Amino acid sequence: MEREMEQVAVIHTAFEDKPSTVAFVDVPEEGTLIDKLEYAYRWTQNIFDSWSLKMPEDGNDAVTVMGDISDGYGLRSTSVGDQILVGTEKYVVARMGFETLDGEPV
Repeated sequence: MEREMEQVAVIHTAFEDKPSTVAFVDVPEEGTLIDKLEYAYRWTQNIFDSWSLKMPEDGNDAVTVMGDISDGYGLRSTSVGDQILVGTEKYVVARMGFETLDGEPV
């Protein structure tokens, strides 16, 4: 049986002049909100190599890269201050976990 997936958007805002959608991530629909946020965060990290260049360790077929990688360097990791859109709600990457746009912990 195939799992139902939901697509969330990763938006880099922390170091940019304006928000930029860098990826769409397919997350399991049945997961909790935290599961979805953590999955999108993890798979937009450069831990061992490059997530956006789809390298062996950090590349994931569930991630559709939307940012410009034409320079061959790939994109930065998702960081504190960046946002993840789940459904119609945006959440902010916090120092520990995630927050609503109003600063409430998730």
